[in-house]
Order: sequence, then structure tokens, then C-alpha cells
Amino acid sequence: MTSTRTAEEVRAALTGGLAAAIADKGYAATTIADVVMHARVSKRTFYEHFTDKEACLMALYEQGCVHLLAVVRSAATSTDRSGDAGWKAMVNDGVTAYLNALESMPAVTRTLLVEIQAAGPKAYRLRQQMQRRFADTLVEVVDAARAADPAIPELSQLLAIALVGGVHEMMLQVSDPYTGAGPSFTSLAPAVDELVYAILTNPWSAGME
Repeated sequence: MTSTRTAEEVRAALTGGLAAAIADKGYAATTIADVVMHARVSKRTFYEHFTDKEACLMALYEQGCVHLLAVVRSAATSTDRSGDAGWKAMVNDGVTAYLNALESMPAVTRTLLVEIQAAGPKAYRLRQQMQRRFADTLVEVVDAARAADPAIPELSQLLAIALVGGVHEMMLQVSDPYTGAGPSFTSLAPAVDELVYAILTNPWSAGME
């Protein structure tokens, strides 16, 4: 029954149903029937909220990204950024929170890492947009830290985009998002920290635009 749920709750149930179905059989093999079965709603209800499976996938992807952005921003900005140890703690807290969040939602992670890339041109453009938002968030976090401590290195948007892509590829290299096999994402924290430190401390990084 959906009458006691708000429209927002029904949409969340549908995107969650899609995530569960993708985890079971992949996006290509998933049907609307699979989605509504997991969400416990009717097909009619599905079409009241989404035009098709791709629209539901894009909503799922955007929800996951927005959640991760909020997690990173909250963790990084809650750190005392004064001095060299301060900005490194900021990086560590942001990276740890991001990887922990990915680890906590395995049904969504496969969509974020793999399925969105093969879902069509609209999904591709959404992925580009969200990748830029991740990069912009990293630049904003570093800029806020620099306001408190100008000794913190600057991060250009171009290198922030490269950083986002690099972390994404690291996750794909160590873990199979189709089966869940391989090390946990949280085990990547030291390597991701090292990557961020290397970019921020590179003497020519601020000049990359």
C-alpha cells in the first residue's frame, strides 16, 4: 500500500527498489516489474513518478551523489584546519567519510561506479554534471580551509576533476562492483589520502586551470 506514504517516500522506495534489483541482476536485465516488486508498489505507481527505467536510474544516481557530497562536505568542514596537520586531518576525515558512506550502501555503489556509464546519453551527461559537482565541492572545501589558513595549498578545478576520476578508478581496480569481491573501499583510505596530498602539495598544481 502506498496511500500512507508521501510522494517523496514513494520515489525513495522506487529508487531503492531499482538499486536492489541492480544488485541482484544488473541494470540491463532489470525490469520495471523487478523494481516495483522490491518497492512494494504497483507499475501504475511507478509510472506516476518516473517515465521509464532510465529516469529512475538517474534519480537513484543523483540521490546517491548528493548524499556523498553532503557527507564529504560535513566531514571535511568539521575539522580544525590550522597548520599542516590541520589540512591533512581535513583530507583524511573527508576521504574516510566518503569511503565509509560508499561501504554502507552496497546496493547503490554498483550504480554509482558502473551502471550509470552505460545507461544512455542522458545518464552520461548527468554523470558528467555530478562529477563536476564533486570537483567543485573539493575546491570549495579547500578554499574554505585556505581562508582559515593561507598556508594550505590551493586546488584548481581541473585537478579536482582529475582527483575525482582517479579515486573512482582506484575503486574499480581493487573491487569488483558486480560481485562485491575484493578489498573494502575503506581499505583505500591511505592510498586516496596519498593521492590528495600529492596533488595539493605539487608546486604547479595551483596553476592548472
